[in-house]
Amino acid sequence: MNTPASPRSEDLSVEITGADHQIAVVRLTRVTKRNALSDGLIAALRDAFQNLPASVRAAVLCGAGEHFSAGLDLSELKERDAGQGLHHSRGWHVALDAIEHGPVPVVAALHGAVVGGGLELAAAAHVRVADASTFYALPEGSRGIFVGGGGSVRIPKLIGAHRMLDMMLTGRVYDAEAGERLGFAQYLVPQGQAFARAMELAERIATNAPLTNYALMHALPRIAEQPADHGYLTEALMAAIAQSAPDAKQRVRDFLAGKEGTKVKKA
Repeated sequence: MNTPASPRSEDLSVEITGADHQIAVVRLTRVTKRNALSDGLIAALRDAFQNLPASVRAAVLCGAGEHFSAGLDLSELKERDAGQGLHHSRGWHVALDAIEHGPVPVVAALHGAVVGGGLELAAAAHVRVADASTFYALPEGSRGIFVGGGGSVRIPKLIGAHRMLDMMLTGRVYDAEAGERLGFAQYLVPQGQAFARAMELAERIATNAPLTNYALMHALPRIAEQPADHGYLTEALMAAIAQSAPDAKQRVRDFLAGKEGTKVKKA
């Protein structure tokens, strides 16, 4: 079953697919602008992820046309003063936080340009699948600006602060293969296959216990940043909560009984 949703921008489409474990496909559709991220598109992304139906168990974030996203729409930047720029950046933070810290895991399907704000957007997803056409860049340094969509926080966690610094200072561009080695994407597939692989992963993720998925999204990144003794306690609390859920208890019973659906799947 495929059900279209109604985002607030014509530059974004949201489709709910699947029956038992529904997937939300959130697609940038500003094709003539290489999916450049306008204020309206960022607001639509925020609203889409903040208002996913309760039946949705995972989401796929992708871009129509030849590119995932070429980044910030610079035509909207030239007239902002410092105060407006501050509030604009904070608006991006809210929107991308709705992806990273929303209700369900998000798999990004990347192709073509994943540049500037497009890379900031991709970094907010939990799993990234890139095809062979993908390339990554942060041209803000050469344009006299700075990242403002959370990239200075998220991107160093993927590739390290000094690699990000190099990209912004020199304009360095990474291709799909180098980007996968560095950590921009966890999966690399042939050109044209990113969306199919992302859907496959989302469907697998959607079959997990919802509370476990939520713990992985919200607790694991925070545990990784805590001092060890704090992390151990947080881990113990999350482990106790997750295993106490009725769904988890049934899954363990099914596994011990040797039921088919509980076997480990290969990546």
